[in-house]
Amino acid sequence: MITPNRQIVLDTETTGMNQDGKNHYEGHKVIEIGAVEVVNRRLTGNHFHVYINPMRLVDEGAFAVHGISDDFLKDKPIFSHIAHDFIQFIDGAELIIHNASFDVGFMDYEFRLANIDFVTAAHCVVTDTLAMARRIFPGKRNNLDVLCERYQIDNSHRTLHGALLDAEILAEVYLAMTGGQTLLTFNHDEAGNANSSVMQERIAKINRDDFNLKVIKATEDELVIHNEWLDKIDKKSGGAIWRK
Repeated sequence: MITPNRQIVLDTETTGMNQDGKNHYEGHKVIEIGAVEVVNRRLTGNHFHVYINPMRLVDEGAFAVHGISDDFLKDKPIFSHIAHDFIQFIDGAELIIHNASFDVGFMDYEFRLANIDFVTAAHCVVTDTLAMARRIFPGKRNNLDVLCERYQIDNSHRTLHGALLDAEILAEVYLAMTGGQTLLTFNHDEAGNANSSVMQERIAKINRDDFNLKVIKATEDELVIHNEWLDKIDKKSGGAIWRK
């Protein structure tokens, strides 16, 4: 059952992608999954994060992007060993993914290889933030770094791609793109689940008291002009309701 107010912002890292542009996932494997839960436009603190042994080597080009080495992955679980927990986390949610066809293609390929009967689009609503960005900013670059700059989201700590960190950043970008305030504060009853140090650090930065907003008051001349304009409205309408 799909729960519309439960969103999972998700990212993956992989061993690489095929050079022919067809079935980019085939022959390559998922090596990291990072996902954060958003309910009613708030991070709950629940997240899913795992590194996976792909049982193959990581391409040099992919390593340059995410910095995840073969040696680091050799003692990590294989996909089939984490698949059940992953399905439990995402099943029924709306998945928010940047360039969703890439990540979903890899995920479904892994499910097939593990003989698991789970097709992501049949169990989840998939929302592609890259497609959203292209509608909002047609003809412009719309990668995650560019969107962070466009929406004034700090990603200075993002020196390499990482699935969990990118999911957290994408959550901020998505909330900004959809027009609401970026409410990345934990629900009080769920704060105990917030065991991601990166997430806690980023949430701590969002504090209204730190903004030191400057209040500019109207001058006497501006108040005179404003009141003259209200007098004109009074004459036409019989009295402005905000003066009563």
